Amino acid sequence: MRFAYAPDRDGDPDPGEIVWTWVPYEERDGRGKDRPVAIVAAGAAGEFLAVQLTSKAHDGDADHVALGTGDWDASGRPSWARIDRVFRVRTGGMRREGATLDAVRFARLTEALEARYGWR
Repeated sequence: MRFAYAPDRDGDPDPGEIVWTWVPYEERDGRGKDRPVAIVAAGAAGEFLAVQLTSKAHDGDADHVALGTGDWDASGRPSWARIDRVFRVRTGGMRREGATLDAVRFARLTEALEARYGWR
């Protein structure tokens, strides 16, 4: 999979979009909840890499990238992308399109992922 900014508000997930999907809790005990994630890369057959968003402030935390506000949060709260947990998600598990990141914020997010994991 490669990072590529390619949002297309067509109802299907694309890199650069925020979608909602089930995200497991860190305890990995089978529990989780529906959360917004940023799609950062597309693969074959409807597979994507995504990172979870949170509205809990994480300024100065290397595991989070500040994204600011967007249409994915109905309350208008700022969001952070959590880059220490990357998920492989499939089209069928995504519930709805929330919004699109602009190219600048997408680049900031993918640059942080590249730096952390050595991806290109």
